[in-house]
Amino acid sequence: MKYDFYSKLDREGHDALALDSLPIKDACVDPNFSKIPMWVADMNFKVFPGIQEAVRSRLDQPHFGYFSLPEAYYDRIIQWQKDRHDLIVRKEHIGYENGVLGGVASVIQTFTKENDPILVHSPTYIGFTSTLKNNHRTIIHSSLIQDENGIWRMDYEDMDQKIKQYGIKVCIFCSPHNPTGRVWDKEEIKKAMDVYRTNQCIVISDEIWSDLVLPGYRHIPTQSVSRDAKNRVISLYAPSKTFNLAGMVGSYHIIYNPELREAILKTEARSHYNSPNILSTYALIGAYTKEGGIWVDELCQVLDKNIHYALDFIHHNFPDLKVSAPQGTYMLYLDCTEYLEKKEISLDELLRKGIKVGVLWQDGRPFQKKNTIRMNLALPFELVQEAFDRLKTYVIR
Repeated sequence: MKYDFYSKLDREGHDALALDSLPIKDACVDPNFSKIPMWVADMNFKVFPGIQEAVRSRLDQPHFGYFSLPEAYYDRIIQWQKDRHDLIVRKEHIGYENGVLGGVASVIQTFTKENDPILVHSPTYIGFTSTLKNNHRTIIHSSLIQDENGIWRMDYEDMDQKIKQYGIKVCIFCSPHNPTGRVWDKEEIKKAMDVYRTNQCIVISDEIWSDLVLPGYRHIPTQSVSRDAKNRVISLYAPSKTFNLAGMVGSYHIIYNPELREAILKTEARSHYNSPNILSTYALIGAYTKEGGIWVDELCQVLDKNIHYALDFIHHNFPDLKVSAPQGTYMLYLDCTEYLEKKEISLDELLRKGIKVGVLWQDGRPFQKKNTIRMNLALPFELVQEAFDRLKTYVIR
């Protein structure tokens, strides 16, 4: 491989939430064990060098005053979306967002009022839950269901029934899906969009994971599946998951429908929160390049290796844990129900046992499914091996 995905980073004490905090506040790590960060959804790899080069180049200019987004910002997004996802975008379709969840908040503030219902799939990304609760919207869940092969599927009848029952006008769609790692195929997205179209819903499509799709799968932009979807969907993207830039802050929307776009921009103008940061702007410019695409392709191969190793290890060593193979993202979503029942312990006990030996994994219950744990596998392979060896030796016995 051209790029280094194997060196261990010294992140602790260097502005890294995943190591400077614990997933359970009153838990503790035995001092004999190092911390292996497997909870916060960021990566433990060296950043793509082109990002640092672009930021350093801008730092060489000794002024950081007010600015407008440079043409290169739009050009890189337009080319990236075309090259990676066959999505044709023009400058006027693109708008800066100070985070995907900020974009979600802007949409629901524009098109709903307090206590209005919003449909989301469950398991549910905890950021959706907190954003909707903080904006005093009512969350209506439509549960994903697992087929005979354990693959997560949408329940279109349930979606339609709940939209009608509650009079829902705004829905959130997560593609690829977090936390299950499901990469929806074109026909699945079309069926979901048919439900939204029939009920005249505005759709927020969170596609922040769109570049992190495992070999053999392909991300289909929600707006690309039909003319109606193109005009009904507000899509939210960011380089932050792809290139591990959450600390830089900076996302963007793609909105084709001018009426939706103008309404949202008016809402965002009222808050005055949505101003881009000069360095995060150049981070995107440095990331969204052909060489950045090569880095992402190699990253996805590394993630695929880590995930297959973890799945094989679980299958052979932890048969009472159930997990559906993710098709994208770098997360595993473990169902621990059988194991907990057999051992007669609680999920909290299991979580603490893992944390004690330095495996910092995440309580999956806030994602709306009981007895679950979410695990981040975006680490050097050696650390993935070490984490599962510790679980086998000290925790899951």
